[in-house]
Amino acid sequence: MEEIQSQSDNYRSSSSSASSPASRVPSSNFFYLRKPGSLRQPISFEDSPEWEDTDADVRVEEGGDSINAATAPVSPSLSKLNSGSLPSPPMPEGAAVTRKTAGASVVWKDLAVTIKGKRKYSDKVVKSSNGYALPGTMTVIMGPAKSGKSTLLRAIAGRLHPSAKMYGEVFINGAKTRLLYGSYGFVDRETTLIGSLTVREYLYYSALLQLPGFFCQKKSVVEEAIQAMSLGDYANKLIGGHCYMKGLARGERRRVSIARELVMRPRILFIDEPLYHLDSVSALLMMVTLKKLASTGCTIIFTIYQSSTEVFGLFDRICLLSNGNTLFFGETLACLQHFSNAGFPCPIMQSPSDHFLRAINTDFDRIIAMCKNWQDDNGDFSSVNMDTAVAIRTLEATYKSSADAAAVETMMLRLTEKEGPLLKSKGKASNATRIAVLTWRSLLIMSREWKYYWLRLILYMILTLCIGTVFSGLGHSLSSVVKRVAAIFVFVSFTSLLSIAGVPALLKEVKIYASEESNQHSGALVFLFGQLLSSIPFLFLISISSSLVFYFLIGLRDGFSLLMYFVLNFFMCLFVNEGLLLAVTSFWQNIFWSILTLVTIHVVMMLSAGYLRIRNELPRPMWKYPLSYIAFHTYSIQGLLENEYLGTNFAVGQVRTISGLQALHSAYDISQSSNSKWENLLVLFLMAIGYRILVFVLLHFHVRKNVSLHRIWQCRKSTT
Repeated sequence: MEEIQSQSDNYRSSSSSASSPASRVPSSNFFYLRKPGSLRQPISFEDSPEWEDTDADVRVEEGGDSINAATAPVSPSLSKLNSGSLPSPPMPEGAAVTRKTAGASVVWKDLAVTIKGKRKYSDKVVKSSNGYALPGTMTVIMGPAKSGKSTLLRAIAGRLHPSAKMYGEVFINGAKTRLLYGSYGFVDRETTLIGSLTVREYLYYSALLQLPGFFCQKKSVVEEAIQAMSLGDYANKLIGGHCYMKGLARGERRRVSIARELVMRPRILFIDEPLYHLDSVSALLMMVTLKKLASTGCTIIFTIYQSSTEVFGLFDRICLLSNGNTLFFGETLACLQHFSNAGFPCPIMQSPSDHFLRAINTDFDRIIAMCKNWQDDNGDFSSVNMDTAVAIRTLEATYKSSADAAAVETMMLRLTEKEGPLLKSKGKASNATRIAVLTWRSLLIMSREWKYYWLRLILYMILTLCIGTVFSGLGHSLSSVVKRVAAIFVFVSFTSLLSIAGVPALLKEVKIYASEESNQHSGALVFLFGQLLSSIPFLFLISISSSLVFYFLIGLRDGFSLLMYFVLNFFMCLFVNEGLLLAVTSFWQNIFWSILTLVTIHVVMMLSAGYLRIRNELPRPMWKYPLSYIAFHTYSIQGLLENEYLGTNFAVGQVRTISGLQALHSAYDISQSSNSKWENLLVLFLMAIGYRILVFVLLHFHVRKNVSLHRIWQCRKSTT
């Protein structure tokens, strides 16, 4: 204790500009303190709701989507801090939200989370945390990097990775229960948005994927979400922009990702780092918007690393974490008083959040050492001379023995002694509806986004013109057979290889799926069918345009049925290749490794396709069995050559003739059966189905696992 007292005295002397604890709160030097009697005062510890005799007159309307609430008079706050309180900036005119939300109280008791290998010295990421959140308020979880903020948020929301173990209890409206689909919304730190859609279109399709019922009923929900997040001026603007118009800024994009969850009209909203990568103006606008949303009755819980003084003034309650330990929970002004009582008063000209993080972030120890070295050479450089480990122990010990902790325990007891109304699921859209919505949305995206299929169509046409002009004028003599085989091999192989240009677009689709699947807006089967159905028209357009150019430039046999088989064969080849692209992209979820893997696979398939060396002459281990049978090039080329040469004859001299099969004997190995070309087409179809089944398995297991691991990695690396 002598060491702690010594460190506290040193820090108090270093903060000479700070007011004493007695005069610190309230103080006129804090411009963010609210005058007595001002509106929008946060609910104090004594203002706990009781389900039979509540502080607010709540009448739930039919359907449970709205309430009428009569706000109760605000009672005196803990430690008589209501003589000055934290303000809310004036709301813009016309920004009032008429719809009220029947929020829910959330209580977490002795909550602890362990993740194996997460910490260097301990697997405990969160250690015995207690707290609560009330309807109509904003509760912030604040702390330095690797303090367990996001883990605590996910634990409360019931969205921890399966490898994490949670201990303790979470109460919703006084009952120990899990949050059901539709009763809450969760916004990740990074949400993949669709840049080729407008804000209104994106939210409308999100509503169709989430909500049951008729399409016409979703429009009003979308408009409410747009108004709630102040996106009215951007509703018809493309999220990603285009060559003549910039897309939305980060602040607007972040509000769009929150609006996506609001279409469900959630009772509780969890947000991981709403101010992530936002500038000060965008951050303030975001917080004002969330404050406006909370005023409708929604319970909002979010994490934050640090904030400006203006943003700090909007919080109702703060949960301060450091290395998984709860250093304080309570009203924001009470937190200032807590630091003063512990011997670390906040200087007048310093932001409270900066002061909190300065006191509890152990990374500052290295800066302190640098400052001391600088001081030795250049005189006084910094007055920072506090050991953060001692400060953390001091704050934790002070909080555990304080009236704030006792008040929290009392409030938690009152919130959990009686069970309130259970939150019910609002239902989901059917899988058939989701498949139809995803198909139509994907068609719209593909038609607008040139990177999907329009670029590939242009590249295919250029490549086909090049191949066609190189091999033009071959004629129909016996000497042209080898050259025609070469032309067909080059056409099939190079067009398949060129399709790798679609990897970035497919990778974006997989990321969108992962983002929507994490919130149960989509599923592996729904995404697979939607992507499959939407890609067919574009693949058919590419196949018929490329086939027509190649067919007539090379001068293949006349006949409508022969031409249609050529188009169908090439379409199936592209269809199989699309499944291969999607499978590899789903496995790696990285553009570099996906392209590298696909190039390698295509080169190996080209080597074993039977052109560079006849299939029967390939080395049996590996090249013939199994590679030549796995390569879809083999079946496509065989089918096209059988379509061209079966039933044909070539004159050898003036008397003797040979069949097309004999003419191909030294160039390529094909079957003598008249139905063999249709058998090859069937094999291509079965391969396309097989690749889709593989994609389904990867999406259902591998992608979900990678997303969860990516979140854990983010928690380790970034400000969680």
